[in-house]
Order: sequence, then C-alpha cells, then structure tokens
Amino acid sequence: MNPNNLSVETIDDKQFHQLGSNLLQSIEVALEAADDELDLDLDVERQGGNVITIRFRDKSVIVVNTQPPLHEIWVAAKSGGYHYRWSGTLAKPLWLDTKTGKELLSDLTDFASVQAGQAVKIGLLNP
Repeated sequence: MNPNNLSVETIDDKQFHQLGSNLLQSIEVALEAADDELDLDLDVERQGGNVITIRFRDKSVIVVNTQPPLHEIWVAAKSGGYHYRWSGTLAKPLWLDTKTGKELLSDLTDFASVQAGQAVKIGLLNP
C-alpha cells in the first residue's frame, strides 16, 4: 500500500513498457547531463532496450532494468539489490521499493551520488 497515493492505477503490459521506457530514458538523460556538467566520467550504456548499465570513474557499476513479467524495476548498486513495484498513476508515475517503501528515483539519485562522489540529480522526463 502506498500511503502517498491510495489510488494506485493498475497498468497493463503495454503501459508498463511505456512507463519503463520513459523511466530508463529519463535516467540516461539525467546522467548524461550530470556527466557533462560535473565531468563525472560516466559511461551510460543501454543494453537490449530494457537494461541500463552505469559505470563510474571508480569502476563501480549501477544496473537498472525492467522486469516486465513482474511489472517491477530492479536496481543493482554498490549498496545492494532493490526491487521497485508500480505504486502510482499514469499521470503521476511512482515506483516504490518492495522492502523499504522508498521511491526509485530518490534512491537512484542517492546511489549515483555516492558512487560518483558528487551530488547527482535524477528526475523523470515528461512523457
């Protein structure tokens, strides 16, 4: 249950694909902009359409991928592995960690900032 939004919209596979694609594109755009602005020496690579691998200067990695059968987004970072489940509406997308209830982009911003050694901000593009 999402205390911030009690009316979670159910999504179908097509909507999950669209939301996941927008999320991954948002992550790519934000990290490329941060790399240009802060000279982070990041390598952001999309693999197979549903996986992003982010390599940092210190050789650490973050992997973000969609899990279509589960309608989840999985993140592997230096600090561990995380699963985020759909908890939003189409108008207000939201992915929450299945264990902690924390929001995906907030967590990813924290993970990337730690691994980059500088503050990095990751937000969602307008679809």
